Amino acid sequence: MLENNTVSYEFDHSFLTDQVKSYDPDADFERIEDAITYAKEKHEGQTRSSGEPYYTHPVEVAGILAEMKMDTDSIITAILHDTIEDTDATYEDLQARFGQDVADLVDGVSKLTRIESKTREGKQAENFRKLLLAMSEDIRVLLVKLSDRLHNMRTIEGIKKPEKRRRIALETIEIYVPLAERVGVHKIKAELEDLAFAQVNPEARESITNRLSFLRQEGTDIVDKIIDELTDLLLNSGVDAEISGREKTRYSIWKKMQRKNVAFEQLSDIMAFRIVVDNIEQCYMVLGLIHARYPSVPGRFKDYISTPKSNGYRSIHTTVMGPSRQRIEIQIRTHEMHYQADMGVAAHWAYKEGSRPSMKDVKKYRWLRELLEILEQEQAPEDFWENTKLELFQDNVFVFTPKGDLIELPAGASPIDFAYAIHSDIGDRCVGAKINGRIAPLNSVLGNGDQVDVITAKTQQPSPTWERFVVTGKARSHIRKFIRNQQRDEYITLGRAMLQKIFRQEGYDFSDKAVTGVLKKLKLSGNDDVYANIGSGILVARDVFKTIFPAHKTAVAKRPSGDMDKAVMVRPPTGGDNAPMPIKGLIPGMAMHFARCCHPLPGDRIVGIVTTGKGVTIHTIDCETLETFADTPERWLDVSWGEGDDSPEAHVGRLNITFQNEPGALGTLSTVIGSNGGNIMNLKITSRTTDFWEMLVDIYVNDTQHLNNVIAALRATTIITNVERAKGR
Repeated sequence: MLENNTVSYEFDHSFLTDQVKSYDPDADFERIEDAITYAKEKHEGQTRSSGEPYYTHPVEVAGILAEMKMDTDSIITAILHDTIEDTDATYEDLQARFGQDVADLVDGVSKLTRIESKTREGKQAENFRKLLLAMSEDIRVLLVKLSDRLHNMRTIEGIKKPEKRRRIALETIEIYVPLAERVGVHKIKAELEDLAFAQVNPEARESITNRLSFLRQEGTDIVDKIIDELTDLLLNSGVDAEISGREKTRYSIWKKMQRKNVAFEQLSDIMAFRIVVDNIEQCYMVLGLIHARYPSVPGRFKDYISTPKSNGYRSIHTTVMGPSRQRIEIQIRTHEMHYQADMGVAAHWAYKEGSRPSMKDVKKYRWLRELLEILEQEQAPEDFWENTKLELFQDNVFVFTPKGDLIELPAGASPIDFAYAIHSDIGDRCVGAKINGRIAPLNSVLGNGDQVDVITAKTQQPSPTWERFVVTGKARSHIRKFIRNQQRDEYITLGRAMLQKIFRQEGYDFSDKAVTGVLKKLKLSGNDDVYANIGSGILVARDVFKTIFPAHKTAVAKRPSGDMDKAVMVRPPTGGDNAPMPIKGLIPGMAMHFARCCHPLPGDRIVGIVTTGKGVTIHTIDCETLETFADTPERWLDVSWGEGDDSPEAHVGRLNITFQNEPGALGTLSTVIGSNGGNIMNLKITSRTTDFWEMLVDIYVNDTQHLNNVIAALRATTIITNVERAKGR
């Protein structure tokens, strides 16, 4: 939104000093005026897309912070937040003129936009990393950034390109709205949502606006009646309260319509009523009076006073069948809770008469510490962004440790997520869990109020299978880090062996010293990096050998035909009893084999991938491996199973089975498979605890229907807790 032009424009910034004076008459107004003068000088000649002088933007941002009653340093930071980034001002200049704290805050905000990346997604993820790092030093950086984004969204119509407006709006919804929610600044969150909604889906917003307007005209009497009846109920019991009715925001209504897949008319809680009282005792007294007077709606009661949200939000929510049998949502809170609900973490810096706010007054948020821990685990910015989205967007469940400590987790969390939430070491060594005193599988879904006891073992390591059911970014990042390290060790071993083999073939004695000598040429920092790159296929072992011995000439040798990989020869159907299942779409005689990653069966939708030297590999259409061939469509073949199901050829189906560790359990498993016409080809234990086993079982079956029959029989067996077809392994 920055341009270079010289325009004549009068801007009255007195509103800012008036706003600050209203809550802090002793503020240092000379510093604030000096900051405005400095910003005006530095941004001289710069204009926004709307044509206004650029310095008006940071002053308006400061006004938003003043509405939140923020401290003077925050106000000055907002005024100067673009000077380092967009002018010739330096950190040292700001430090000398406005002090260390302001310089650090402005520098923290400025760092967020100094990122270069090849892709927009990468830039978004990298900016988010920078934002978190700056927030970890002083969360006021986030409050300035949120206010900056809010003013940009308020003036977004100044941007002429619709696609750019939409991109900024989507970024606002994906990043800044969840962050505003996480630090509890509901006032900013709601406005950001609505402004972004107007850009992303203007038709839906207008439709909801019109319907709300109609309801407002039709339902004014009902709202007044409900408020009057609630007021009388409380006054008769000696409770003096502020009662108000408010519409839910247009964006929250639209999200609920999408989430529940319902029409606007089917929503019964468009209105919410808020009761604000003096103290916590009155909150629970009001709750008792309302529940005694009106029937409560089951499952619609939440006590965020006894168990606050992670952003510090406290209130009681309940839904009752109120006056005129209207279903109404009621929120009960104190005046202090109400202020904190709107201002969130900003309330900690709000000016208090007789005292200045201190950094010690603000507790570091647990979710922020966890996101920073994820930051340490992840390598690619995109991976980090994926895992932090998990932390930001999901609803919560509250579970307890055996000692009664409350742990907040995203909905759908498992005992593994719980273990990592307590401590990463406990997550790494988790072998089992008790939920409400009973042993349960590690992929169980935790519910509100569950008590979870984690069982650990010193020899345990994270299992790659855990990644399939964990939902927290912290758990996923730790599991991925372990897998990366484990894979790297395997690649190093494999790569070293491959290079040693080349040395032997060419008549040389292998030595690590020889590899060390070419590290600079290969642009790698250590021998292990060379071996890992060879093992993972990034480098070719023979190319590394040639780099070490550039003068060596290798004799050309013919590859013996016996070394060729065995392949199934696809033949035209002969009609005989021993004819294999034909694949339609292949040339007769073409080499073909079935992919081991997805184990396609007759009945599955399939696709062929041409592989040099191996012929055609048959995959199921939903195999995850196919993503690696997305950029080479010329290798894809449209194939299908031949007609007829009379082929006696057996195919391999792979199952992932979890069953109880009891005497005879494995025998029961094999008996059920055998009695349903299956034949176990191979099995592999992937997880074993005192109470449960999880294993992969390869079974010879005729087709998908046959495999489904085996699965159904296994699911009907009492000792088996879970059976599913395994793919992508």
